[in-house]
Amino acid sequence: MAEYILHCFAQSGNAYKPALMLAVSGADWEPRFVDFFKGATKTPEYRALNVMGEVPLLEHRGRILSQSGVILDYLAETLGRFGPQDNDERREILRWTLFDNHKFTSYTATLRYLRNFVPGTDPAVIAMFRTRAEAAWKVLDAHLAGREWVVGRRTTIADFSLAGYVFWPEEIGVDWNDYPNLRDWAARIAALPGWRHPYQLMPGHPMEGWGRKEPA
Repeated sequence: MAEYILHCFAQSGNAYKPALMLAVSGADWEPRFVDFFKGATKTPEYRALNVMGEVPLLEHRGRILSQSGVILDYLAETLGRFGPQDNDERREILRWTLFDNHKFTSYTATLRYLRNFVPGTDPAVIAMFRTRAEAAWKVLDAHLAGREWVVGRRTTIADFSLAGYVFWPEEIGVDWNDYPNLRDWAARIAALPGWRHPYQLMPGHPMEGWGRKEPA
């Protein structure tokens, strides 16, 4: 058995965050498929592991951790990579991780989910989430002007957190060329040794019926 077990599925950008960090770090890890779309996270067995009923879930040396930001922080500690170098950097990483969880991933993930996985969603609802997602994209794009990475001059867990959903532009319905700093940052992440697209890195794609519904 691998040292790190990550409960995940291919369509989850939140699971992709720690999966990508594990892959780039060259860690001894393996994915464990969670069939989210068939209700696996609602089962008593899964809820016994994570009462929140969410993915990702990390198992390591007897610990069970949930929430992508917590998992990334833990991996930075145990792997000795991509974490803060001092308290100022720790707070800055936390600031951008919280922004990601509350705004960037929150709106982007919901927009993608409604466009691709919820047939018949009211276009007005999609438009509302797109407006909010665009505002978050603009914040990150402005922050990245003149920068290679989100915090400091190196890759940190803040980058992995914010990168969770950026590699599905067609499903989101965005052209990252409209956000050139964000586009170039995503390209730098994709150039990291060990990088793989979420559909290649985690199990569960293509899922049954995938591609029958054209995105709105």
